[in-house]
Amino acid sequence: MSNSAAAAVLTTAELAEAIRAVRALLDIADVGQGEVDFEAVIRSRDVLAQVRHVLPDLEWWASAGKEYGSSEAGDNPADCLPIRVFDWGRPLDLAEPFIAALGSDAGAVRWDLDAWPAVPEAGLEAISQKYAYLTLTVNSRDLYQNDPSQDHTIHVHARDRDGDQISPVHWLAGQVGGQFTGWVESAYL
Repeated sequence: MSNSAAAAVLTTAELAEAIRAVRALLDIADVGQGEVDFEAVIRSRDVLAQVRHVLPDLEWWASAGKEYGSSEAGDNPADCLPIRVFDWGRPLDLAEPFIAALGSDAGAVRWDLDAWPAVPEAGLEAISQKYAYLTLTVNSRDLYQNDPSQDHTIHVHARDRDGDQISPVHWLAGQVGGQFTGWVESAYL
């Protein structure tokens, strides 16, 4: 398992603005074999029902710990709220329905991309699939839903915090009217 540095490039109170920015970044990326991963903290039965409509075979466990309930054990998630969702390797077209299903609960969608392309005019080399990720945190500013908020943050991943590896972050942020804020989190991939 490796890590990347997830750099915050845009925070907005408007979910529609965040989704437009994600779409613009996805238009830049190579997404041919892309997939999405989902994380969330689901607190209400209504949100759970909406999320299960999108992901009927949802992978989850009780926030208090797996011993208090999990999909692995065949427990009913509605009896174990709040629950943490960790669902991986889903088709790209499930991202926006999942985001809509979250309502006011906190979550994150990570797009696992094939690559960020080279941008010769900006002096940027292509970034391979190993570090080509984009995350939208919904109702949370951090990747792991530990900092709930009423806004949404886009994170562009890079290899590390040093040197040229963060350069693509600046360019990508500029493509959506954002800017690298200096806020970087370690992302476990």
